Amino acid sequence: MPRPRLRFPLHELDLPLGVTTIGRGIDCHVTLDDPLVSRRHVRITVGGDRVVIEDLSSRNGVLVNGFPLRGMTPLHDGDRLRVGAQELVFCQPGATSSAPRRPTAELRLCARCRLPYPREVMSCPSCEETEQVDEDTLTGGGSGDTSSLELLVEALDRALATGHLRDAQRLVRRTSDQIDQLVAMGGSVDSTLLAALAVQAAELTAASHDPSWALWALDVYRDTRQIPPVDVVERLAAVGTAAAQGPLRREA
Repeated sequence: MPRPRLRFPLHELDLPLGVTTIGRGIDCHVTLDDPLVSRRHVRITVGGDRVVIEDLSSRNGVLVNGFPLRGMTPLHDGDRLRVGAQELVFCQPGATSSAPRRPTAELRLCARCRLPYPREVMSCPSCEETEQVDEDTLTGGGSGDTSSLELLVEALDRALATGHLRDAQRLVRRTSDQIDQLVAMGGSVDSTLLAALAVQAAELTAASHDPSWALWALDVYRDTRQIPPVDVVERLAAVGTAAAQGPLRREA
């Protein structure tokens, strides 16, 4: 019998009858290496006639079709789940594939630094600006891979803003993998998104005194066949030179 599934950017996962827990802990059925995901974040229960999802009192919550999850909620074909920086799609066997497109999350742009952050947050995690420009993000306007990359960049910005360097380094590696997959599949990376990522790599180099992160950003531009803006090149060159002249430190 076909089972309900969760669709990730590049693969799908069957959901068996009973409980499936998702979180950062190794004891979960699905483990997500994401600093925004709690050790036990969310539970999905597959019954005989329905599938329900429940937030396990996670720190950052769960969004279903852009709205915060409250209590046990039935899942329907095409529902989009946001767990940390991860975007998942619930697929019900036998359902038609012509479901209407739905918002995966609602983001706002900071009026000062122009970086995206969740609408439910009162101020920008990067610069603490409270003035914002509202902008809905729909996966119907682009590929699921691009939307997932946007969430990773958003999570990276949070990690840098809060000084969590090890989390930031881990997110950069995951973002690199995501870009490699996009390029391999013939996709492209938005130039504005790439510029924001390069600036974050520069900040990571400045904070860790490791020039390899700035060099990585330039490699991404090369691999995506884009030309970095002059201000981005100057920023990467400045922090890379300063880091190379000082003591090299790489965190595990």
